[in-house]
Amino acid sequence: MRVLQSRCRLWRGIREGGMTTLAVMGMSKNTGKTVALNRLLASAAADDVAVGVTSIGRDGEALDQVFSIPKPPVVVWPGMLVATARETLQRAKARCKLVDGSGIDSPMGEIVVVKVLDGGEMEIAGASRGHDQLNIIARLRQCGASQVFLDGALGRSQHASPAIADGVVLATGAAVGGGIQDVIRKTRDRLAILGIAEADALTVARCTPVFAEGGVGMWDADGKVLFRAAIPSLNAGSVLLANDQASLAGVAVSGAVGRQLWLALETLARRHKGLWVVIADGTRLFVDAADLAAFRALGGQLVAMRRIRMAGLTLNPFSPLGGHFAAREFLEASRAAFDGLHVTDVLLEQNQQEEQPDGSFAA
Repeated sequence: MRVLQSRCRLWRGIREGGMTTLAVMGMSKNTGKTVALNRLLASAAADDVAVGVTSIGRDGEALDQVFSIPKPPVVVWPGMLVATARETLQRAKARCKLVDGSGIDSPMGEIVVVKVLDGGEMEIAGASRGHDQLNIIARLRQCGASQVFLDGALGRSQHASPAIADGVVLATGAAVGGGIQDVIRKTRDRLAILGIAEADALTVARCTPVFAEGGVGMWDADGKVLFRAAIPSLNAGSVLLANDQASLAGVAVSGAVGRQLWLALETLARRHKGLWVVIADGTRLFVDAADLAAFRALGGQLVAMRRIRMAGLTLNPFSPLGGHFAAREFLEASRAAFDGLHVTDVLLEQNQQEEQPDGSFAA
């Protein structure tokens, strides 16, 4: 395999930002997540960085399991470490050697760590649970990886949690549906969920016991605990309402926030002007951006124990289901819409670099 001489600008930003565990996730299927991952892996190989890569769920298979259309394979490079299920190794086009087991089972066999000897295409199927992902990341690092990439899965964003990854790349594109402005609006809504602001130090200190033990907590304006219980978030809405007190100023929820719990939080926000609600991070919130706006209109304040750090946004102007955007127009509109966020079309950038002998890229 020929290592690229040019590195993508997104990779440079990741390195400069010190993000050593990076999650790559897609707005939906076919938004170019694997293409973006491959470009990052190639850039890391060009810089001779010790890379570990794994996936939540399954990626790199020849056909999309939902739409039965061809998918780009994950391309790995010599020296890279890959954590994947044993069964996927039977189909790998990259020669590998076993480095470590994990004892973590999956529908496709134990998740193992292999070292790539000869680069090529691989299907990667990793751990699906958060604590197993942390175990796998630790094993990849123990085996020598200084940079770890986590390949995301449709509808599952917990790997983007700052408890797991210190940076996130989000892939969006024409497959999301609608015109350019529709895609931008939907992407902005998703970023609003992921980008919940981090709580201040005092609030974090007040909430730490709740997040350490699990469950929910309620406190007054002076930080006095009014109620705390280690209960599943599925049952938390009715419990919070039953324990409401006139002095309530804040609520902490350590688990996932779904529709029923959110409705209870909205009810409390109506009763208590300026109510603070603290969640773990944006990956634990399963509501719409419109819900956030309505909550804030009530005077509610929503913050996270940990902020998700966005490394960048990648664009795919093509949809395999039909229709596409003009790549340059999509890129320019997106950069204008997401000022302050690194926005790129990795294929457009690569094509322009290949056309310029010095490897430069006209932004």
